[in-house]
Amino acid sequence: MDFTYPPEAEAFRAELRAWLDEHATDQVRALGTATGLDPGSERFERLGAWNRELADAGYAAIAWPTEYGGRGAGVLEQLVWSEELHRAGVPGPINVIGIPNIAPALMAHGTPAQRTELLPRMRRGDDVWCQGFSEPDAGSDLASLRTRAVRDGDDWVVTGQKIWTTLAHVADWCELLVRTDPEAPKHRGITCLLVDLHRPGVEVRPLVTITGEREFNEIFFDEVRVPGEQTLGPVNEGWRVAMTTLAHERGGVATLHLGLRAKVARLLELARRTPLGDGRMASDDAALRQRLARAYVHAELLKLVADRAISGQLHGRPLGPEGSIAKLVWSETEQLVAEVSGDVLGPDANAGEWGRDRVMARSHTIAGGTTQVNKNILATRILGLPRH
Repeated sequence: MDFTYPPEAEAFRAELRAWLDEHATDQVRALGTATGLDPGSERFERLGAWNRELADAGYAAIAWPTEYGGRGAGVLEQLVWSEELHRAGVPGPINVIGIPNIAPALMAHGTPAQRTELLPRMRRGDDVWCQGFSEPDAGSDLASLRTRAVRDGDDWVVTGQKIWTTLAHVADWCELLVRTDPEAPKHRGITCLLVDLHRPGVEVRPLVTITGEREFNEIFFDEVRVPGEQTLGPVNEGWRVAMTTLAHERGGVATLHLGLRAKVARLLELARRTPLGDGRMASDDAALRQRLARAYVHAELLKLVADRAISGQLHGRPLGPEGSIAKLVWSETEQLVAEVSGDVLGPDANAGEWGRDRVMARSHTIAGGTTQVNKNILATRILGLPRH
């Protein structure tokens, strides 16, 4: 379905589009197409400068309440924001985890001092944030985490390891889940800490992916002292804080279709102008047309799932299993598109943009919740199947 945007959303679109037309230079657009993010690199510095430009204009965190520097934007205004940034071909804020996911938990569970100190710098990109949740033996089963924190006077002393931590290599702060009561049931002995990653005893080791990029990281904590006032929410109630963060993370899937549908459109155009060697174009091959049609239909299905989730929110229903459905459709369609690009281009699909996507796509059914976990969620929450 297509939304009919109310006048206020269209007014915001016109305002934002005019601002982007003025400020979205070719140099800024290049930031959105480049990959890799290394601390101190030219791209990192330029992304920070663009973040500050967005923040100064009021476009870095539009969903935040006005008292925290946001616009209090509703669901449709947030959708317009994503659509217009995508139309302009520019990136959003550098805090892709902090602003949409961590900030809501900080607003809901943080102290006034924490919110006053941390949120303005997060919004401007002066501090980059990461999410220290997964561990080598606690990924999908997050409640099995073993990184521990022991109270010593006014401080926590943290020891343990996190893994697959996106942006940790450039991050200043981490929303960290730790075990503070090993005797309690595993969901109830967890506490959330706000950790300055520049503290002694913190070591970040980037994990180089098959694409050669450094996006994921391991973080090691060796007797790291964290002030007690940097506890987010009550002690041993970190699971509730984590669920606040993850609920907003899953809400972000509503705009996944923007990039995917654009990629499918590029692939269709590529098929129309790629010769097969027998006088035909790739799009003339019947079997390949079927594969292309399947990719197109799945991408449109993703938009339909996203629109349904947004419609539910507009009618007061919190995000439900649609987030898991959208993540499942997106990840599998990304892999399908990568495979079909090989059918279209042949060996040429192993280089350039399509080559990177072909190897990167293998991670999509793992990162952000594995396909198996997503299917279990759908089985129990939609089909009503028993957990065991």
